[in-house]
Amino acid sequence: MAITSKKTGGRARTGAGPGRRVVVLVATRKGAWLYHADAGRRSWRADGPHFLGQIIHHLVLDPRDGKTLLAAASTGHLGPTLFRSTNLGRSWQEADRPPAFAKAPDGRSVKHTFWLAPAHPDEPGAWYAGTSPQGLFRSEDGGLSWAPFSCINDDPDYRRWMGTEQDGTPDGPKLHSILVDPRDPAHLYVAMSGGGVHESLDGGRTFKPLLDGLDVVEGFDASQPTFHDPHCVRLCPSRPDRLYQQNHCGIYRLDRPGGQWVRIGNTMPKRVGDIGFPIVVHPRDADTAWVFPMDGTSVWPRTSPGGKPAVYATSNAGRSWQRLDAGLPEQQAWWTVKRQAMTTDPLDPAGVYFGTTSGELWASRNEGGRWSCLARHLPEIYAVETAVLG
Repeated sequence: MAITSKKTGGRARTGAGPGRRVVVLVATRKGAWLYHADAGRRSWRADGPHFLGQIIHHLVLDPRDGKTLLAAASTGHLGPTLFRSTNLGRSWQEADRPPAFAKAPDGRSVKHTFWLAPAHPDEPGAWYAGTSPQGLFRSEDGGLSWAPFSCINDDPDYRRWMGTEQDGTPDGPKLHSILVDPRDPAHLYVAMSGGGVHESLDGGRTFKPLLDGLDVVEGFDASQPTFHDPHCVRLCPSRPDRLYQQNHCGIYRLDRPGGQWVRIGNTMPKRVGDIGFPIVVHPRDADTAWVFPMDGTSVWPRTSPGGKPAVYATSNAGRSWQRLDAGLPEQQAWWTVKRQAMTTDPLDPAGVYFGTTSGELWASRNEGGRWSCLARHLPEIYAVETAVLG
């Protein structure tokens, strides 16, 4: 794929007309980049860096208005904050009141905002944010001001299930995978690392853990959400009663109503395994999903198995998996993909994208059939999202 570098702007609009454009939003350890292409996705134009030197944990464009862009940032010694743009990054406004815990006896404070999610289409201007350590927040004004949301932040059971910061992932415990049922704004899912996957049917007033069928580390109490470490959970747009999960123990699927998590990663090749961080689902086919396995052996190298990276896809809800590595390095590529750093676009065929810990951005225009490198030598990539404009 050809790529040129040019600062760009322009008004973002939603739509499905012939003039639509694809934008890939890349958040990294040292700033953010936007990559623009037409619907053919053959040549790309780079816009960036934005916030050079700052950690950008997540960069998301609001699909409801096609113009509100939020960036979750860590600004060195000045601490965590959020920025908002309504012109595709030509200018930014810092949040008046970024996510922050109410005063608590344990003295916890937000280290960074990790996950951003637009609320339901019937709630324009509303957003959710998940933080490290685990916290859930909501904005009603397009991301300018935030307040603690629901019972999760201060409920004693949830605080116990979350454990301490020392119990969390290497870059801090976090609340992530904030999912909104497209049919019902009161139906929410969140996941916590650690702390499990939780569902609310009443707009966040109460949550319940979804544990049935999940494996846990041997010797721990399977009834305690603490010991379930979901890496990423996705809801199928074409079938909202189906969830996929990539977690500390493998790949799982959940079909509602009722039902329990079923491990579908045990059909992956044994030499590869089913441990990884990201999982993404097809925009129109609930049986199709993609994962990026990493080496999950005893010391958890967290690199591509054998230095031979590949995406694996299922087209039958996990009964079998296909290795998709055409165009990827054949050897000596010791990187992996973080939980937010893989995504799709809604075009036909769907584009699939991922960013690596070595700063490479990869793209496929044909659902993983062949990969091309969109960008090299970026800082470590934390998150990749897409938007369609026009």
